[in-house]
Amino acid sequence: MGAVAVRDETFGELLRSWRQRRRVSQLDLAIEAEVSARHISFLETGRARPSREMVRRLAEELQVPLRQRNALLTAAGFAPMYPEREVRAPELGLVRQALDRILAGHEPYPAVVVDAAWNLVAANAAAAMFMDGVPAELLREPVNVMRLSLHPQAMGGRLLNLAEVRAHLLPPLRRQAETSGDPRLAELYEELAGYTYPGVDLNVAHVPGPADILVPLRIAHGDRVLSMFTTIATFGTPLDVTVSELAIETFWPGDEETAAAFRRT
Repeated sequence: MGAVAVRDETFGELLRSWRQRRRVSQLDLAIEAEVSARHISFLETGRARPSREMVRRLAEELQVPLRQRNALLTAAGFAPMYPEREVRAPELGLVRQALDRILAGHEPYPAVVVDAAWNLVAANAAAAMFMDGVPAELLREPVNVMRLSLHPQAMGGRLLNLAEVRAHLLPPLRRQAETSGDPRLAELYEELAGYTYPGVDLNVAHVPGPADILVPLRIAHGDRVLSMFTTIATFGTPLDVTVSELAIETFWPGDEETAAAFRRT
């Protein structure tokens, strides 16, 4: 039996998919894009073809990521608008400098740079603590930070409040997969949601009290318990696919004992 050809989605099919993913009606999209609802309907059914500017405007209104905007343009018969360069490309020199300064400036605390699929792009020296004792197969490139966070043989086996952290990581990952349309994230979510932890009741999580501010990561590290919280930053107004997908996650001490432990390393 011969191979079955996979048909590429048309522009109309992609537009409908993004509109439905954003839960926007044809009328609402038409109002925002300043066209008629009939025109939106014709674009989705293929009875009308969009201009390059119309593709750009609809993608902007639907908050389509740059990578998928290129796919919309290609499906409509136009060349991609947004370049996709390697992080090490000469054109991204200023971006790399910014990343290096942020990573170095955050020491002695850990910081990592990840792509849209949570794969590790760069890290500072302090982030090596997350790799301690992790099996080699989990450190083969691309190293996935979400996988390291929840895998039973990685951080998932060292988190003292695993149920709580897991309950706060998985729902946003699922929503990210749904809103981005990225199949890599959907696969990652299914993998992580399927992890089992013998002896750990995943239904038992701390109920936030009035004094709680953030969900900490309480990590067993050697003979210490490190408490941390994180922040995530992205580049503003990116015009490159790679840059638009980069995120910098910085880890901060949640108490003075943790801060002192990092300062001593």
